Amino acid sequence: MVTPAAKRKAVAHLVDAHGMSERRACKAIGCCRMTMRYRTIRADDTGLRQRMKAIAQERRRFGYRRLHVLLKREGYLINHKKLFRLYREEKLTVRRRGGRKRAIGTRAPMTVPMAPNDRWSLDFVSDQLTDGRRFPCASAWNKDPVFGVIGIQSGPRGKGPQWLPLSHGSRGWDAGGGDDCQDPSRLFC
Repeated sequence: MVTPAAKRKAVAHLVDAHGMSERRACKAIGCCRMTMRYRTIRADDTGLRQRMKAIAQERRRFGYRRLHVLLKREGYLINHKKLFRLYREEKLTVRRRGGRKRAIGTRAPMTVPMAPNDRWSLDFVSDQLTDGRRFPCASAWNKDPVFGVIGIQSGPRGKGPQWLPLSHGSRGWDAGGGDDCQDPSRLFC
């Protein structure tokens, strides 16, 4: 029994059920007699509660602080601590946003490529030179493990990209084509 209303109820039960006097019932429970005799003079807040609920329904992502600003603009003079108490009593809370949407069910398996150039994969990576300068790379490859293409972006970061096509020929990695690439100006041969 923490709240005064609960203490009043307990004292009333002792008086009615056991025939105790109010003074002895208050002493047994350990509350002041003024708690029993107190009558609230608090104003009725039904209009404020209804307006607060209406705004909270309309703007679900607003907490009690923003509700306080909106109510103040509408002419309600209320302390923010009292508004927070009413907000909790009405069981109003900020609606949480949903989490990340996950795929439901099973995904369709990826089709198996039947010939070269059916499916390409692209990856952006970066590397570092011995002097500490970094350079980004875009690598693209095919299903065929013998053939792959990589393009390197060279030059300073402030300038535009300068792509150097590299092809994996039969002699290893070489710039500008090799045995497998007919057109050295194209990135993907």
